[in-house]
Amino acid sequence: MPYKIGLVGKPSVGKSTFFNAATMNTVDEASYPFTTIEPSVGEAYVRVQDAAPDFDEEPDPRVGYYHNGTRYVPVKLVDVAGLVPGAHEGKGLGNQFLSDLNEADVLIHVVDFSGETDIEGEPTEGHDPREDIDFLENELDQWYLDILEKGIERYDGKQRQQDVKLEVELAEQMSAFKVNKNQIKKLILRLDLELDPETWSEEDKLELAREIRKDTKPIVIAANKMDLEKSQENFEEIKNDPDYEHLEFIPCSAHAEKALKNADEQELIEYWPGNDNFEILKEEEINDSQKKGLEDIRQFIDEYGGTGVQEAMEEALFEVLNVIAVFPGGADGLGDKHGNILPDCFLIPGDSTAEDFAYEIHSDIGDGFLHAIDCRTNRQKGGDHKLEHRDVIEIITSN
Repeated sequence: MPYKIGLVGKPSVGKSTFFNAATMNTVDEASYPFTTIEPSVGEAYVRVQDAAPDFDEEPDPRVGYYHNGTRYVPVKLVDVAGLVPGAHEGKGLGNQFLSDLNEADVLIHVVDFSGETDIEGEPTEGHDPREDIDFLENELDQWYLDILEKGIERYDGKQRQQDVKLEVELAEQMSAFKVNKNQIKKLILRLDLELDPETWSEEDKLELAREIRKDTKPIVIAANKMDLEKSQENFEEIKNDPDYEHLEFIPCSAHAEKALKNADEQELIEYWPGNDNFEILKEEEINDSQKKGLEDIRQFIDEYGGTGVQEAMEEALFEVLNVIAVFPGGADGLGDKHGNILPDCFLIPGDSTAEDFAYEIHSDIGDGFLHAIDCRTNRQKGGDHKLEHRDVIEIITSN
């Protein structure tokens, strides 16, 4: 299944514009709270340097598409609705927001770095984007803390039973966050806490909840509206603030990405998502206002290396989640039975082995796994061989 990237942010910061720019869907972009009520799910794409040219071939993607050495691989982008102060207490869309958000593997928090929307998403001036960053993290931390405390109660209720372990009970209570007992134990010890919650202060509990949240719901900040001077001033100050060393910041203009894709669809320009340039095709059909807008966008992407929309998704997936792309191939040829060259590209966890990859392709292939072949070297690999980004692997199976 494709990875899910959750798009989150307070109302009116450009979150829906980001979603539309990334997916070319059409969801309402009006500037008032709760424009989005139900989560919108769309297909976006992340770029991978395709392996086929390494073999002097051109690929035939089954899903996504290919251009000039780059494979665009599908991911799910979920526009999560309902971030307001007190969401963890049920305010706004409350529990629905948290439930929808928990389906995501990683989060992109769209923040208006111009400071022109307040904490409720209403128009203002001089708002500090730090408040938005802190507010999301605090909401998530309090949500995690509520569930952690239920796990502590669960442990307290079972303490008299034999062989009851704290990390097992906490992991069971917090299983919805895809956290396991080993992670829990490691985080408890990292914070120099005892494996006894009776010795923990309220601050200890909150700090543990925060560390679990950072591990299981990593966040990338899309610093939106960076085409404005005030946004650029805020960005330089905040990205160097030591309080935010745990976050990645991507300068972004969702509006610019959407404008470029619209112009490309109309065949006025040629633009490939994530590129730092575009070519005007029909200058005679572009009016002076449009030319000025395109020139402003060109200056922006020259300075930042792109609009930031593509970069934010790829940072979230490849850097923060440490996902790698692996191509199923054949040592005697890259084509499938229909002659299609490297039709598939799998996005898998960065610590995956050859046997893990076999199961990603199909459970039957994993069950019958014998060995793998590295198609670049033609060398046989065992099931515990750790895969690398852009590997081309043939799986030999008894099934």
